[in-house]
Amino acid sequence: MANSNIQPHRPVCPKPFFFCLTFLVLLVIPYLFFWVDSGIQVVSHVLPKKKIVSVIANLNTPSRNHEGESTLFKESTFLHQHAPAEEEFTQCNPSNALLKVFMYDLPPEFHFGILGWNGDGKSVWPNIRAEVPHYPGGLNLQHSIDYWLTLDLLSSRFSDRSAPCSAVRVEDSREADVVFVPFFSSLSCNRHSKVNPPETVSTNELLQKKLVEFLTSQREWKRSGGRDHIIMAHHPNSMLDARMNLSPCMFILSDFGRYFPHVANVEKDIIAPYKHLIKTFVNDSFGFDDRSILLYFQGGIHRKNGGSIRKQLFNLLKGEKSVHFAFGSLRENGTDEASRGMHSSKFCLNIAGDTPSSNRLFDAIASHCVPVIISDDIELPYEDVLDYSKFCIFVRKFDAIKKGFLMTLIRSVSREDWTQMWQRLKEVEGYFEFQYPSKKDDAVQMVWQAVARRVPAIQLKVHRSSRFSRFDVST
Repeated sequence: MANSNIQPHRPVCPKPFFFCLTFLVLLVIPYLFFWVDSGIQVVSHVLPKKKIVSVIANLNTPSRNHEGESTLFKESTFLHQHAPAEEEFTQCNPSNALLKVFMYDLPPEFHFGILGWNGDGKSVWPNIRAEVPHYPGGLNLQHSIDYWLTLDLLSSRFSDRSAPCSAVRVEDSREADVVFVPFFSSLSCNRHSKVNPPETVSTNELLQKKLVEFLTSQREWKRSGGRDHIIMAHHPNSMLDARMNLSPCMFILSDFGRYFPHVANVEKDIIAPYKHLIKTFVNDSFGFDDRSILLYFQGGIHRKNGGSIRKQLFNLLKGEKSVHFAFGSLRENGTDEASRGMHSSKFCLNIAGDTPSSNRLFDAIASHCVPVIISDDIELPYEDVLDYSKFCIFVRKFDAIKKGFLMTLIRSVSREDWTQMWQRLKEVEGYFEFQYPSKKDDAVQMVWQAVARRVPAIQLKVHRSSRFSRFDVST
């Protein structure tokens, strides 16, 4: 028989335990707020607002992608993730440089000797404190990046240098992230490619041969197989005789138009801007209504390879109202004429030439004339951190040669959209300026920063290549 004294089961709350738990929670909450507040203060101390700077000077409203995420914050994060404090941007602090660079002391015949400087046989490098050797003007300038980078490295250890430095020269190659080869290959190509009888090879070819022999005999090359070496070959025809032998290196190029993919590619190499040849539009207040020319192009019309589209576009656009499409060169008064034309134009055509890139893009940026890029295979400088769609219009070649397509597209761009791109061009133009002394985030510093972003990949290749070398009996 069931025991009638047994009570039905009810959940019992352990009151002492409950009160203890409540007391502990109340005790912990103030400490939790203190900890969060302290953490915020620590983060604010480590990452002051000054450091979270946009790559766009004085930009008030960040642009956003389709998901609403700020694209400018992305660019700022990539460009300045290792940047020093704001007040240090105006001078060179070697300890804060992103990149440590070892530079070979090559004989002058490879660099400033091509400019006519010889050093009287007493020195490898000119005294740039006293006088900087002059680089020739005209079309030579567009591929002059080797000159500007070399000057920047030579001055990186000046105690009184007022310019910032993303890269600093080191004397011990074992401390370096990369090895810089100071060969002015583009100028050598322009000046010394002709064979002068009774010689059977050009000076340019001989210099490349001597360079390969020198590099491959160096301990720095043997240590890395050349993978951490930087070769400047910005002119499409420079280094033609040596590029296969130097293919493990990082090339600094204008494009990949004349390279096999296993020799040069976007994963290994750096695309750098041309130095623009027309005048920078200083204090530009020429807005939408002030630019009377709708679409501007002046240059070579008959081109090989991908550049054959220029002739097709000329036939499509001739006679169009407010379109300037004409043959022209930068000789004589060509630079002044192109400057006036681009400064007076809303849109500037950048069409593939003999290779995918041309200096015309960077002339357009300096003019704040919205570039219309028709070059399917073009690679652009710093595109891993810079969104060109914010200030350029890209048109596929297949669409551009359709009758009426290009003009319909151009005329559909509203005043507001054009003005946003025009403002953006004025904000980014400094990234494409080569100068000495270098300035914060100009083309010199941006190229060094692009190289610095490749260093982990270079180190991975070097480390993987040395897996079996240390105790390899066969060697």
